[in-house]
Amino acid sequence: MAVSTFGVSRRTALTAAVAALTLTTGCGAADMTRQASPFAGARGAKTVTLSVQSWVGAQANVAVAQYLLEHELGYRVDTVQVDEVPAWDALSQGRVDAILEDWGHPDQVKRYVEDKGTITRGGDLGVTGHIGWYVPTYFARQHPEVTDWKNLNAYASHLRTAESGGKGQLLDGSPSYVTNDKALVKNLKLNYQVVFSGSEAAQITQIKQFAKERKPFLTYWYAPQWLFEKVPMTEVELPPYTKGCDADATKVACAYPHTPLQKYLNTDFAKNGGKAATFLKKFRWTTQDQNEVALLIADQKLTPTEAAMRWVDNHTSTWRAWTR
Repeated sequence: MAVSTFGVSRRTALTAAVAALTLTTGCGAADMTRQASPFAGARGAKTVTLSVQSWVGAQANVAVAQYLLEHELGYRVDTVQVDEVPAWDALSQGRVDAILEDWGHPDQVKRYVEDKGTITRGGDLGVTGHIGWYVPTYFARQHPEVTDWKNLNAYASHLRTAESGGKGQLLDGSPSYVTNDKALVKNLKLNYQVVFSGSEAAQITQIKQFAKERKPFLTYWYAPQWLFEKVPMTEVELPPYTKGCDADATKVACAYPHTPLQKYLNTDFAKNGGKAATFLKKFRWTTQDQNEVALLIADQKLTPTEAAMRWVDNHTSTWRAWTR
């Protein structure tokens, strides 16, 4: 999951079914922009190409949207994995038709939505995203002072690892995430080292291992995310977020904001995409809905198709309005 410097910004092409949408290793996956489906933007064809971000919540959105587009509206759906910023280029160029979960990229919004008009807002996803720093709840209960950033240096020795070079460790995910963490550590004068796990999946594995051994840890994490159901975590209170406090990436010294996650459509597709475009504009669900599907995929190891089918079977009253 990424953030822009102004706020919160966490498959293979020609895939014809949700079953081919496999869980990736995290937001650091390779940019697949050039493998966009040749069907993207094809006039008159009942095909849709969706951009897939590599975190499981975003995959849950695509799995359910793809299942309903195929089984209720009769479309062929292709998916392309593209990193967050390149996805905007792909969307603008018509290589993909829609991004279903954007965490905030104001530079891209200004360029493509406001100035060029090649991308159109698709409305709220219905889910509010938030990035923060978290410690395991079992550690917070033992040491409640650790939940205030002002006290973090006092606990650096507790949170030191072999990878953190004698400092406390702040565990991050993929280096491709555009976060404020290094700047926060520097500007708040914290005796910590940002350590990248490499991906969302690797970060989850590390967090689970820490929890299994009841070890303390400090991690960059985000909500909504199914892992909170398995490893309860408590947020560390950073200096309050105020509008514009993160405008300068080198000077940021405030918390991450709470951001309503957004959908974006290629403008030509938004105008000429027929029922599929209308459906994607209407697609709106809750954090609980997304976590339900994400948990089925990531924790219970259902395929995205199976997870989507189970959710669809149990929530007809929710999705029926999207297909009308």
